[in-house]
Amino acid sequence: MSEVLGLAGVSVVRGTKTLLDAVDWQVREGERWVVLGPNGAGKSTLLQIAGARMHPTRGVAGILDEVLGAVDVFELRPRIGLASSSLTTQIPEHEKVLNVVVTAAYGVTGRWREDYARDDERRAFGLLEEWGVSTLLNRPFASLSEGERKRVQIARALMTDPELLLLDEPGAGLDLAGREDLVRRLAELAQDPFAPSIVLVTHHLEEVPPGFTHALLLRDGNVVAAGPIAETLTEANLSETFALPLTVTRANGRYTAVARHDG
Repeated sequence: MSEVLGLAGVSVVRGTKTLLDAVDWQVREGERWVVLGPNGAGKSTLLQIAGARMHPTRGVAGILDEVLGAVDVFELRPRIGLASSSLTTQIPEHEKVLNVVVTAAYGVTGRWREDYARDDERRAFGLLEEWGVSTLLNRPFASLSEGERKRVQIARALMTDPELLLLDEPGAGLDLAGREDLVRRLAELAQDPFAPSIVLVTHHLEEVPPGFTHALLLRDGNVVAAGPIAETLTEANLSETFALPLTVTRANGRYTAVARHDG
């Protein structure tokens, strides 16, 4: 399998704070990765690098056979699907749902005078249908529930048929029903052989969908462990990652973790 993402010694430093510290990481075609870690671990920073939204302070970041710093990121970004809370804040409040998705074809977040082909609008509608929100196509984005917004964002991220899909905490703010619906849909996407390589960031083990193949664990900008998911999501690794003794269970492809009170 070819490599879609390769980080070698990647560090990100802001002032006196090191957000990522000499991270080595490879994602290959067809892999589905979950990135786990506590708040402040560097997960979102890592995704900003992977999405060509940020350059490393040190190290080399290769994305889709290009190297950050030696490529026009505006040509690279359409090949990467990104759903994140930071992107949500850029969407005009009254933008209609269909436009939120279709504008990804031009890499913008508000429809203005762009000329979209009928096929673009058909694809946008089809993705909304796949993610269960096609009935909302004429609703203002700001009027949607949190769960509906998350699904529209993922539909938008898939609009350009990306080679790499990055999802930054898609379960954040969802209630139990919304989370379970999202996990089910992501599990279906993970099992689609035509889906792009996927990287999902979360700090909740319960949000890891069945069918994901690999895991990367971060703490304080450092890699604790990385590799095949069953070998990586162990009690020892997760306890070190979250600095808390944990009991980890797996059932029906889903993981849960609770604090372990020894003695």
